[in-house]
Amino acid sequence: MPAHDRTRPRDGERLDRRRAALVACLVGLALSLLAACKGSGSDDAAGAGKDQTLVVFAAASLRESFERLAEELKKSRPAADVSFNFAGSQELRTQLDHGAAADVFASADRRHMEALRAAGKVEGPVVFARNEPVVIVAKGSSPAIRTFADLPGAARIVLGAPEVPIGGYTLQILDKASRQLGADFRARVEARVVSRELNVRQVLAKVSLGEADAGIVYRTDAATAQDRVDIVPIPAEVNVLADYPIAVVASAPHPELARAWVDLVMSPAGQEILARSGFSSAGATRPGAPP
Repeated sequence: MPAHDRTRPRDGERLDRRRAALVACLVGLALSLLAACKGSGSDDAAGAGKDQTLVVFAAASLRESFERLAEELKKSRPAADVSFNFAGSQELRTQLDHGAAADVFASADRRHMEALRAAGKVEGPVVFARNEPVVIVAKGSSPAIRTFADLPGAARIVLGAPEVPIGGYTLQILDKASRQLGADFRARVEARVVSRELNVRQVLAKVSLGEADAGIVYRTDAATAQDRVDIVPIPAEVNVLADYPIAVVASAPHPELARAWVDLVMSPAGQEILARSGFSSAGATRPGAPP
């Protein structure tokens, strides 16, 4: 064999070296991933010492109060930011069902929260507030609607879709009203419905803009548009109270910070902020328990 051939690696040796290099690369990658995972866990444990963004999925009607709560959180955790996704509870539930990354979910009804809890998507939900549906009337458009019984007299009514919490509560109210105000009360109201919206703020917007004469929203939403709508109360004997449960998402990227948010919402300071927006307190009632 020529001298230069003696120093050339054989095919088997080349393969062994490549395998060794690949194994070393894989081991290094595994160690890097392990370190990253450990680092991520320590970041959450460190809490205020690290920059963190808490992702909160919340019913549209919680916008103002939750934005104030984010300012309150900053007082004790200056490094923490809060990113909100406000939408209809049914939309948020669908997103979480499909794996959307979030830390906390706050719903405007028990139904969507319970479905997520049953699927193992959220942990330990508690009801943190209650809200009262009211009729809103566009200022100057429907002077004849002075009481809830007058609602069928509106030319154009906007309601929440049945799968939306405010839409579900509305159907309960109309059914109860039909037992008090005539069997055809619900039918007469629904005959005037021109659209059914995917969240309560869309109902509010259409009435506020004069695109509808009346709608049913939560009292807290109506309070944000007092210069554009008048409030007509719904009698207690036909009204229902909306329960708002909150929970940490099971796959929360920042579970410790998520629990801190829930604690803040349930705290006296958090409850005071909610009360200023028009919510009533529900204590720590768990979904499924009697109201």
